[in-house]
Amino acid sequence: MSVNLLEFDLEGLTAFCEQLGEKRFRAVQLFRWIHQKGAARFDEMSDLAKSLREKLPSVCHVKGLPVLSRQDSGDGTIKWLFDVGGGDAVETVFIPESDRGTLCISSQAGCAVGCRFCSTGHQGFSRNLTTGEILAQLWYAEFFLRKHLKSPERVITNVVMMGMGEPLQNYNALVPALRTMLDDHAYGLSRRRVTVSTSGVVPMIERLARDVPVALAVSLHAPNDTLRDPLVPLNRKYPLGELLDACLYYLPAAPRDFITFEYCMLEGVNDQPEHAAELLRLLKGHRSRGVPCKVNLIPFNPFPDSGLRCSSRSVVQDFAQTLNEGGLVTTVRKTRGDDIDAACGQLAGDVMDRTQLLRRRAGEQPIRFLPTSKDTQA
Repeated sequence: MSVNLLEFDLEGLTAFCEQLGEKRFRAVQLFRWIHQKGAARFDEMSDLAKSLREKLPSVCHVKGLPVLSRQDSGDGTIKWLFDVGGGDAVETVFIPESDRGTLCISSQAGCAVGCRFCSTGHQGFSRNLTTGEILAQLWYAEFFLRKHLKSPERVITNVVMMGMGEPLQNYNALVPALRTMLDDHAYGLSRRRVTVSTSGVVPMIERLARDVPVALAVSLHAPNDTLRDPLVPLNRKYPLGELLDACLYYLPAAPRDFITFEYCMLEGVNDQPEHAAELLRLLKGHRSRGVPCKVNLIPFNPFPDSGLRCSSRSVVQDFAQTLNEGGLVTTVRKTRGDDIDAACGQLAGDVMDRTQLLRRRAGEQPIRFLPTSKDTQA
C-alpha cells in the first residue's frame, strides 16, 4: 500500500528509506524537497538518484488535504476548511501581523473536552487526525501563502496548536508533527515559536516535557475547581492543583521561563473582581512560590446556543488591571478574523452546514453530523 510521506518525521522517513535499501541522506533530501520546497512530485526532486525517483511512486506519495473552502477576512486573516474524509472537516487559520505570521492548526475533527464556551466542543468529537493530516495544514498553508503573497521567504513563523481539538488527547500523532515543525531540514521553527494549547491533560503535559518541550498554553478560564468543572469538564479528572503541579514540572524543560494561561472572559460567570483576586492568589501562591506565568484574557466570541455573553470592555480592563497590579503580566487578546468566524473558540461553528452545501454542489455525499459532546473526559 502506498504511504503518504507527510506522515513521517525525519526519523520515520529515514526508517522508511532504509526499508527501500536507501541511506539516511536520501531521507534528508526527500524531507527537504517536501517541507522546504513544497514538492509533491518525485520527478521534481532533481538531486535524487534517477533509480530512486523511479522507485518511489510505486510505494509512496505526497498528498495534502482537499480544500473545501477558503475565507479571507478584512484584516488579512485567512481560514481554510479541509476535508479529512469520512464526512469530517477541520479548519486552519492564518493570522498575519507586522512581525510574524501565525498558523493555527487543528489536531482533531471536533473535540471531546466539551468546554462550555467553545463552539468546536459543541460540535462533538469524531476522530483524531493523523500526523500527516496535522502537517498537511502547515504544508499547504506555507506554500499557498508564498505564492499568494509573492514571498520567496518563509511566511509562517509561528505555529499554535489551538485549532479544533485537544492536542494532548492526540499525543502519538502530535509529537512527530511537532518534531517536523522544529526540524532544520523542514520548517526550522524555534521551540519558542511553536505553542501547544491544552485544557489540562496532566499526564501528557509531563510527557511533552520529556519528549518535545515547546511553548505551553493552558486553558484555565476559572480560579477554582467549583467554577472550572462545568466550564472545562476535563477539570473533574485533573483538578487545578494537579494541573498547576504539571505546569511546574514542565517549566524546567520549556523554551520560555513561563507558562501562558488563557482565560476566556464570560459576563457574570468568571469576570467579577472576586474572581480576579482569587486567580491572583491561585497563580501567585501555588505551592507557596506560585507558577511563573503570563495571563492572556480572551474576549468571548458568542455562538448560538452557548447561553453566554462576552464581558464588557471595561470589565475586561478592570480584571487585567487587578492582575497586573498584583504582579501577573496580563494581556488582552486582540480578536482577529471575526468576520469569518476565525477568532478564538469559533472554529467549526458552521463547518457542517458549509461543508454540506459544498458537497451537494459537487454531487458528493453530505458531511456526517457529529454527536453533541456530553462532557466526555480523557
